[in-house]
Amino acid sequence: MADGDIEDFIGQNRHLADLVETFRAISESEKHWKSRREFIFRNINDYEDPHLDHLLALSMVWANHVFLGCRYNPALLEKVKEMAEGIVVEDAPVFKTRDEIIKQQQRR
Repeated sequence: MADGDIEDFIGQNRHLADLVETFRAISESEKHWKSRREFIFRNINDYEDPHLDHLLALSMVWANHVFLGCRYNPALLEKVKEMAEGIVVEDAPVFKTRDEIIKQQQRR
Protein backbone atom coordinates (compact mmCIF):
# COMPACT_ATOMS: atom_id res chain seq x y z
CA MET A 1 0.00 0.00 0.00
CA ALA A 2 1.26 3.44 -0.85
CA ASP A 3 0.78 6.38 1.52
CA GLY A 4 -2.44 7.39 -0.22
CA ASP A 5 -3.70 3.81 -0.11
CA ILE A 6 -3.10 3.62 3.63
CA GLU A 7 -4.93 6.89 4.22
CA ASP A 8 -7.85 5.70 2.06
CA PHE A 9 -7.94 2.41 3.96
CA ILE A 10 -7.97 4.25 7.29
CA GLY A 11 -10.79 6.50 6.10
CA GLN A 12 -12.87 3.53 5.02
CA ASN A 13 -12.10 1.44 8.11
CA ARG A 14 -12.30 3.97 10.93
CA HIS A 15 -13.10 1.41 13.65
CA LEU A 16 -10.14 -0.77 12.68
CA ALA A 17 -7.89 2.29 12.38
CA ASP A 18 -8.89 3.42 15.89
CA LEU A 19 -8.10 -0.05 17.22
CA VAL A 20 -4.69 -0.11 15.50
CA GLU A 21 -3.83 3.31 16.96
CA THR A 22 -4.05 1.77 20.44
CA PHE A 23 -1.07 -0.44 19.55
CA ARG A 24 1.35 2.49 19.23
CA ALA A 25 4.07 2.43 21.86
CA ILE A 26 4.60 5.65 23.76
CA SER A 27 8.26 5.71 22.70
CA GLU A 28 7.62 5.31 18.95
CA SER A 29 8.45 8.27 16.76
CA GLU A 30 5.96 9.28 14.09
CA LYS A 31 8.22 7.80 11.40
CA HIS A 32 8.61 4.51 13.28
CA TRP A 33 4.88 4.25 14.01
CA LYS A 34 3.81 5.13 10.48
CA SER A 35 5.87 2.23 9.10
CA ARG A 36 4.84 -0.26 11.79
CA ARG A 37 1.18 0.76 11.40
CA GLU A 38 1.42 0.03 7.67
CA PHE A 39 2.94 -3.38 8.49
CA ILE A 40 0.00 -4.10 10.80
CA PHE A 41 -2.63 -2.96 8.27
CA ARG A 42 -1.05 -5.04 5.50
CA ASN A 43 -1.22 -8.21 7.57
CA ILE A 44 -4.13 -7.80 9.97
CA ASN A 45 -6.51 -9.98 7.97
CA ASP A 46 -4.15 -12.93 8.42
CA TYR A 47 -3.84 -12.46 12.20
CA GLU A 48 -7.25 -11.64 13.59
CA ASP A 49 -8.31 -12.69 17.09
CA PRO A 50 -6.95 -14.65 18.85
CA HIS A 51 -3.68 -14.22 16.89
CA LEU A 52 -3.45 -10.43 16.94
CA ASP A 53 -0.71 -10.52 19.59
CA HIS A 54 1.37 -12.61 17.21
CA LEU A 55 1.02 -9.94 14.51
CA LEU A 56 1.98 -7.19 16.96
CA ALA A 57 5.08 -9.14 17.99
CA LEU A 58 6.05 -9.66 14.33
CA SER A 59 5.54 -5.94 13.66
CA MET A 60 7.93 -5.12 16.51
CA VAL A 61 10.50 -7.61 15.20
CA TRP A 62 10.36 -5.97 11.79
CA ALA A 63 10.48 -2.42 13.17
CA ASN A 64 13.32 -3.24 15.58
CA HIS A 65 15.29 -4.75 12.73
CA VAL A 66 14.71 -1.79 10.41
CA PHE A 67 15.06 1.07 12.89
CA LEU A 68 17.38 -0.32 15.57
CA GLY A 69 19.42 -2.91 13.68
CA CYS A 70 18.31 -5.78 15.92
CA ARG A 71 19.15 -9.24 14.64
CA TYR A 72 16.92 -12.27 14.90
CA ASN A 73 16.74 -15.84 13.69
CA PRO A 74 17.18 -15.78 9.86
CA ALA A 75 13.89 -17.64 9.26
CA LEU A 76 12.01 -15.11 11.39
CA LEU A 77 13.65 -12.17 9.60
CA GLU A 78 12.77 -13.68 6.23
CA LYS A 79 9.14 -14.03 7.32
CA VAL A 80 8.79 -10.42 8.50
CA LYS A 81 10.60 -9.10 5.42
CA GLU A 82 8.08 -10.94 3.24
CA MET A 83 5.24 -9.52 5.32
CA ALA A 84 6.68 -6.01 4.89
CA GLU A 85 7.31 -6.30 1.17
CA GLY A 86 6.47 -3.00 -0.50
CA ILE A 87 6.67 -0.83 2.62
CA VAL A 88 8.93 2.11 1.91
CA VAL A 89 10.83 3.48 4.90
CA GLU A 90 12.37 6.83 4.05
CA ASP A 91 15.80 7.53 5.52
CA ALA A 92 16.04 4.14 7.18
CA PRO A 93 19.26 3.80 9.15
CA VAL A 94 22.01 1.56 7.80
CA PHE A 95 23.69 -0.75 10.28
CA LYS A 96 26.96 -2.65 10.05
CA THR A 97 27.63 -5.93 11.76
CA ARG A 98 30.51 -6.30 14.17
CA ASP A 99 32.33 -8.36 11.53
CA GLU A 100 31.92 -5.60 8.93
CA ILE A 101 33.29 -2.99 11.34
CA ILE A 102 36.30 -5.16 12.24
CA LYS A 103 37.00 -5.88 8.58
CA GLN A 104 36.85 -2.16 7.78
CA GLN A 105 39.24 -1.32 10.64
CA GLN A 106 41.70 -4.02 9.54
CA ARG A 107 41.95 -2.41 6.09
CA ARG A 108 43.28 0.81 7.61
